Amino acid sequence: MPINRAATRAALRLGAVALAGSLLAACGSGSDGAAADKPGGKVTITVDLFGSFGYKEAGLYAEYEKLHPNVTIKQTDTEDEADYWKSLQTRLAGGGGLADVQGIEVGRIASVTQQQGERFEDLRKYGADGLKGQFAEAKWAAATGKNGEVLGLGTDVGPEAMCYRTDLFKQAGLPTDRAELAKKWSTWDGYLELGKQYKAKAPAKSAWLDSVGSLFSIMIGQEKERYYDASGQLIWETNPALKTAWETSVAASQAGLSAKLDQWSPQWNQAFAAGSFATIPCPAWMLGYIKGQAGDTGKGKWDIAALPGGAGNWGGSYLAVPRAAKNKKEAYELIKWLTAPEQQAKIFAKQGNFPSSTGAIAEVADTTDPYFSGAPIGQIFGDAAKAAPVQVLGVHDQNINQQITNALSEVERKGLAPEKAWENAKKGVANTLG
Repeated sequence: MPINRAATRAALRLGAVALAGSLLAACGSGSDGAAADKPGGKVTITVDLFGSFGYKEAGLYAEYEKLHPNVTIKQTDTEDEADYWKSLQTRLAGGGGLADVQGIEVGRIASVTQQQGERFEDLRKYGADGLKGQFAEAKWAAATGKNGEVLGLGTDVGPEAMCYRTDLFKQAGLPTDRAELAKKWSTWDGYLELGKQYKAKAPAKSAWLDSVGSLFSIMIGQEKERYYDASGQLIWETNPALKTAWETSVAASQAGLSAKLDQWSPQWNQAFAAGSFATIPCPAWMLGYIKGQAGDTGKGKWDIAALPGGAGNWGGSYLAVPRAAKNKKEAYELIKWLTAPEQQAKIFAKQGNFPSSTGAIAEVADTTDPYFSGAPIGQIFGDAAKAAPVQVLGVHDQNINQQITNALSEVERKGLAPEKAWENAKKGVANTLG
């Protein structure tokens, strides 16, 4: 969720303008000038994220602070993106308690550009329009407002693959070679069939996959149109691709292939180290999350293969600067640096978050990951990124996905009839949309 990322600030003038700016800052408005945080130019940039953006873990904050001795970076984060978004909406509405940099999940970015643009800084004010050529076209366009405003800078994208435990596969008598597995599960039917073989000889207390909610999310990430069509109309109830993803997920549940773990729950987190599931559909950002949860004991036990059913994208994020941020220009300079090709390449090498910067994508093509048995992650995720569809993003993408995965959880954890769960999903979406 990715798992699971942040943003901006502005410049002072001299004389009366500087005095006016400092007075405004003292009254709690945003800083359009020098460091508004402390006397002597010292500034603390606050960053509020969800999931695992990996900046702290990859040492990027420490590197930035070394390059900018007057800057201290303080990060807070929330594991569950849905909880994070709910809290962010409350703070945006009230105008207080906001960080200088706020992470925005790709499933929320249409809400920002179409409904909340006035609450975020237009980063063109600080020169962001000159960065357009650094980013994949679709990534840049998604954070562009109705009148050309740049409302966030792209961090990663979420090309998809399949992560699996080679030690558990061996115990169940399954092959572990990533190329062989990619052939065996080239389709989702093949993936479920291999899961049934695993179940027949699985180690104790180990299921084939973590949850059918993650299966649904990864499958729907393979589609261009999911919840909305290109004209902005809701299509999720009648979209045949979505229905196929739902039915496949239900079939996995009914076959007993799931560990029945709600993603981002404490039990799900603990399951990575416990070996409670053998496979997990994994967008690139999930690699850092797996490392964090499985720890050193998981090194060399995991591997990665191409995804069943073709390429897709799940997730990816942006860093944005709220209008109510205290240190706007300084925040912008930080997110500009964090999303630059050099930093995106570093974080992919260390955490697995796949870059949205075109320059960084070329740079990481030969990257391998010793934690994941030396898997050629640059090639696997690079190929997926090239082949993934450019998705239609809607205002309520993330909310709709959440209602559907909630309903699937009712199927796998409570034994609710799929038809009843589908009706619950429809009611949940209706309530969400108001």
